Amino acid sequence: MSDNVTDDVRGRAREAIHRSGLSQRQFATRLGIDPSKLSKSLTGTRRFTARELAGIADETGVTVNWLLNGQDDAETVSVAPRDSSAVRPPPANPDDHPGAAREHNRKLQIIEAAWTLIAEHGYHSVRVAQVAQACGTSSATVHYHFPTLNHLLVEALRHSVKQAFDRQVAGLHTIADPYERLLRLIELQLPGSDRLRLEWSIWLQVWTAAALDPGMRELHADSYLRWHETIARTLREGKESGVFGDLDVEEMTRRLTALIDGMGIQVITGMPGRSVEQMRSTLRSVIDRDVLGH
Repeated sequence: MSDNVTDDVRGRAREAIHRSGLSQRQFATRLGIDPSKLSKSLTGTRRFTARELAGIADETGVTVNWLLNGQDDAETVSVAPRDSSAVRPPPANPDDHPGAAREHNRKLQIIEAAWTLIAEHGYHSVRVAQVAQACGTSSATVHYHFPTLNHLLVEALRHSVKQAFDRQVAGLHTIADPYERLLRLIELQLPGSDRLRLEWSIWLQVWTAAALDPGMRELHADSYLRWHETIARTLREGKESGVFGDLDVEEMTRRLTALIDGMGIQVITGMPGRSVEQMRSTLRSVIDRDVLGH
């Protein structure tokens, strides 16, 4: 990354933090890093890690794509969702709209609380009062932002899609080799952490909702096609550059996504003999044999 681009990233990070209405010290605490690290990254003596870029995007409502490239829908190795920001960030100058940052942060807090509760307990077990309690606010405030629980489920899905997009752009933008990028892309989806297992739980519930509710199908399809095309984009680049074999990109994308979904479900539902390590090994062997052609 050139110095000019790095300067732009720092400037946009400063802007996002300023919009949040939080001090640098408060924001560092939210990111879970020492304030001195944040200060060094913002002044140019240290670079942001991929995890920190994703954290800034998550805490402020911007996208990693905007932080890195200045546009939510900039062309990258990861395909941008149709609506890549679940909650738009507050105005650039919080002083002109003193309540905007507070309202923005409250809405993000409600979405995160609802996302966690739905992932941990199931959509049909969650009540608005529980979301309000988790946020330290009232049910009326939750209803003000999200009139029904279905609105919260929709935003929980958008939240998951945005997090996956941010994670992919942050983790993949420096990887030029299509093979290494494909392995990293899959690694970013493995249900190997508590956070990723919760994300998989959201997807399981959305799949169920889409099967039963036609109204959820378009949102689900838009979200899933983003994931499909992200894999296809890397496969296509690898084929054109000669890194991968002479494969059918669409067919291989369907195979890989189906395999990731099926094995992921087996892992998070506790199927005996299934593990993240086995999932990783199986996917890597398929890639080496059928994508590389070895």
